[in-house]
Amino acid sequence: MSKDFINISFEIQNLDKYYIRSSIFEALKNSLPNLKDSLLDIGCGKMPYKDYILENSSVTSYIGLDIEGALAYDSNVKPDFIWDGKTMPFENNSFQSAFGTEVLEHCPDPEIVLKEVYRVLRHDGFFFFTVPFLWNLHEVPHDEYRYTPFSLRRHLEAAGFNEIEINATGGWHAAMAQMLGLWVRRSQMGARKRIFLSFFLKPIIHFLINIDKKSKVSFIEGQMITGLYGTAKK
Repeated sequence: MSKDFINISFEIQNLDKYYIRSSIFEALKNSLPNLKDSLLDIGCGKMPYKDYILENSSVTSYIGLDIEGALAYDSNVKPDFIWDGKTMPFENNSFQSAFGTEVLEHCPDPEIVLKEVYRVLRHDGFFFFTVPFLWNLHEVPHDEYRYTPFSLRRHLEAAGFNEIEINATGGWHAAMAQMLGLWVRRSQMGARKRIFLSFFLKPIIHFLINIDKKSKVSFIEGQMITGLYGTAKK
């Protein structure tokens, strides 16, 4: 996978995905010290973080897991293991750590998935996750949920996890920046109009992102978020 995925540049063509990719990567980097030994990448896709994690953590074994047929759009990438979404093909206590970025929103039965993650983790095993909140429909019709921090915590607790920490990838300003980026790059409009508006909105989006970095997001009434990231332990 190209390093452009994780080190995404703030360019006109990336206004829709710059914030979500950069904020997820930043959250993942902060969790690197907790990713150790054997690591399971759940819903691995093209495994864009594999090289970075292996080069910058104490992970010694990286295993990619995905649903059969999930990678039909890219025949050059193959997961190490496939599963049916219900039972992972691993013994209990197989991994020291696991992570899943932007995966749980695609799971029809998230607690089944989380209980399987819990099962294959070793005692004191570490789980890192992210989910979107403000994002367009994607991978239709397999786009199932948008989680609040409260529902996500409830699912994790029901699966058996403890020491749960959940944070927002961004607040009001980042949400506006992300919405503008999605609108100008993905909504229906003419090519010339898209180019003009992209150049016009680029500095505004940049300003909103920088302002958001200075604010702390609390999960209170009326708060807007871009997405969630968090950690949990077995």
